[in-house]
Amino acid sequence: MFDYGEVMKELFKYIFSFNIEELFYKPTTNFFIQFFRYVFVGGFAFLVDGGCLFLLESLGMNYLLATMFAFIVGLITNFILSKILVFKGNDSKKSNRYEFIIYAIVGVIGLGITELLMYLLTDGVGLYFMISKVIAAIIVLVWNFIGRKVLLYSDKKESE
Repeated sequence: MFDYGEVMKELFKYIFSFNIEELFYKPTTNFFIQFFRYVFVGGFAFLVDGGCLFLLESLGMNYLLATMFAFIVGLITNFILSKILVFKGNDSKKSNRYEFIIYAIVGVIGLGITELLMYLLTDGVGLYFMISKVIAAIIVLVWNFIGRKVLLYSDKKESE
């Protein structure tokens, strides 16, 4: 039986001992360590995505169109860093092309959620588009991690 308490203890042990190698580099299938890493990878990809969005919108592009183009750059950044840092403990059994296609499908669903939230929060509620982006990014980060973990990197023995 899967013991969440033990898996969480492992994460907190590495956090409180500042064990950077175990937290970020060594292969693991520990769900919580992977999610911890994904938050950092997602945060960096968000900076790339958000920076592109801000730049494109500043150059006069509609914020919804700019969101789509920035998403593509963020998706590629996220894919590469996730392969290197997050999911290397339980690599996908799929070819790299198939893996990226599934990764992108999950991301495109995330883009749809992002676009909907951007529209509702910016045009509907009246928030500044970058605040809408932050709210959408937090929600979509969870969707992307769970979708990719389940569809590409699930493993029967999660507690290694």
